[in-house]
Amino acid sequence: MKDLILKILWIYVLSLTPGLEGRYALIVSRFIGLDLGTSFLIASLGVITLSLTLPTLLPLIDKLMLKLAKRGKLLSNFALLYLKYLEDVRRRSSKYIERWGIPGLIIFVSIPLPATGIWTGSLAAYILGMRRRETIISLFVGGIMSNLITLVPSVVI
Repeated sequence: MKDLILKILWIYVLSLTPGLEGRYALIVSRFIGLDLGTSFLIASLGVITLSLTLPTLLPLIDKLMLKLAKRGKLLSNFALLYLKYLEDVRRRSSKYIERWGIPGLIIFVSIPLPATGIWTGSLAAYILGMRRRETIISLFVGGIMSNLITLVPSVVI
């Protein structure tokens, strides 16, 4: 029983790791002897956790930068540069968000390749100024789709 709990915790931690997430945790779970149903469930819990957590935490960066903007010259310059850049990216990308929005982010997150996934998708959605609710839905659906796409080769392994 202790061995099973450790394996489940290991897969859950991997499913939260940038670059791995649930899709690669599924493959690892097959090598450590977890059954497919348990593996998919744990990887999906990782998707849920990241989908709810990252869009909530990323806006705190703006608050931090606003506080830094009031500090010493170097920190202030860095913070103001960041805030100006973020505003510029959001302004230029707004037409693309309106056009592709949720479906575009879902597709991006669902592709099981490095530099895609929930971590990168949440950062992109934040920078591009997507609303939190839309971001959470897109990350969740895309993450589950990515797990499903990866599940097929996991059955063969």
